[in-house]
Amino acid sequence: MTAPQHPEVAEQKPRAAREPKSRLDSFFSITERGSTVGTEIRAGMVTFLAMAYIVLLNPLILGGIEDRTGHSLGIPQVAAVTALAAGVMSIAFGVFARYPFGIATGLGINTLVAVTLVSAEGLTWPEAMGLVVIDGIIIVVLAVSGFRVAVFRAIPHSLKAAMGVGIGMFIAMIGLVDAGFVRRIPDAAGTTVPVTLGIDGSIASWPTFVFVLGLIICGVLVARNVRGGLFIGIVTTTIIAMIVESFTNSGPSFVDGEPNPTGWSLAVPTLPESIGSTPDLSLVGAVDLFGAFAQIGALSASLLVFTLVLANFFDAMGTMTALGRQAGLSDENGTLPDMKRALVVEGVGAVVGGGCSSSSNTVYIDSAAGIADGARTGLANVVTGIMFLLAMFLTPLYEVVPIEAAAPVLVIVGALMMGQIREIDFTEFHVALPAFLTIVAMPFTYSIANGIGVGFVAYTAMAVAAGKAKQVHWLLWLISALFVVYFAIDPILAAVH
Repeated sequence: MTAPQHPEVAEQKPRAAREPKSRLDSFFSITERGSTVGTEIRAGMVTFLAMAYIVLLNPLILGGIEDRTGHSLGIPQVAAVTALAAGVMSIAFGVFARYPFGIATGLGINTLVAVTLVSAEGLTWPEAMGLVVIDGIIIVVLAVSGFRVAVFRAIPHSLKAAMGVGIGMFIAMIGLVDAGFVRRIPDAAGTTVPVTLGIDGSIASWPTFVFVLGLIICGVLVARNVRGGLFIGIVTTTIIAMIVESFTNSGPSFVDGEPNPTGWSLAVPTLPESIGSTPDLSLVGAVDLFGAFAQIGALSASLLVFTLVLANFFDAMGTMTALGRQAGLSDENGTLPDMKRALVVEGVGAVVGGGCSSSSNTVYIDSAAGIADGARTGLANVVTGIMFLLAMFLTPLYEVVPIEAAAPVLVIVGALMMGQIREIDFTEFHVALPAFLTIVAMPFTYSIANGIGVGFVAYTAMAVAAGKAKQVHWLLWLISALFVVYFAIDPILAAVH
């Protein structure tokens, strides 16, 4: 059972009765998948609005850190290449894979590159991005060989369903945290509770209040089956945010480097003074493919590539599994048609991201927002990609939409994806525990790959305990062993050094 369909596509005709209305329709199978051109265009814009924060956030993660030579990438430069890579890869995925899965710089991977590769290991930015390119090449080879598809097919149904539920919880957690509804309690507070509601247990900031209003608006629109409800919700909430900011002057969440807890997380919803800018694409091609091997040694560099590959491989696998099921595009085994082609294109995203110095690009779970608003084909992705390319030149314009206006959609999508939990047999504990760990590990560790890894290791161990070891596919044994190494990578790197 998949997540609830959008009202526009809920009552679909039999496939044989859906004749394409144009070449565009035929190419993207729009009518065949029960959608319309208008729906795809609108939903593609919803996906962009849900993903656009990466153009603001990625520069904050990558742009200001200096490597061992004292060189930093620069915030404007990272913003430009982030939008460029996301635009090119989203369009490519839409045209070749023909699914509505937006692609952009992967959160988590970019932090790994900045903190581990550059800060801890002492690589220069070109050397670090060279490892990202190598990671992408390996991912593409694994996809072309059919290995990635084989892994997809080896995953038991219960874990596939758990991935969808876990990702739903993860994306809802992202929305709640980004909106300030859920906040981390500082360690100095002396409490064992790591998170809290708002500020000191209250919704004490205007941005969070706007998020709550937006959540109510989006929830009502979806409950009443309003066409384009999520798009309308984002636009309406953005207008409310602009009005609220004009009266409250809440400002950004950081002012002169000091935290402002009552401010807007990223973009402040005010009209831009100008909407045109020339992107600085000087980082494109600034890559040293093998410099890391000379700098830290072949073994250490290879272990870092292994970490990147495993994180990229399973992050994308879990995301595509969940999105395909939510869109109703997967077969009875939870596998997407033409999966191999989609995985090859997705793997190219790491190569392009590394080559542009924006870090590895991968399928974005935030695409679930567009799918919930009706996206079913690659045309939506093309629209998303075009919006990213325009963002290179119109940066101040998309900064009008605060994350607090897009976050309600993420929570709504999380609620829709929770429906997949019905497919898990919780009466069998050797099935229930791995599924449960998969579900909770994703939001609690802020990582799709971590959740999948914990689930695989637990599934294999519980199968042995239940006397069902022979039922475990050999690929699951292999991947579980690889994840054990992945989870112990820091001690292994320390031992190597």
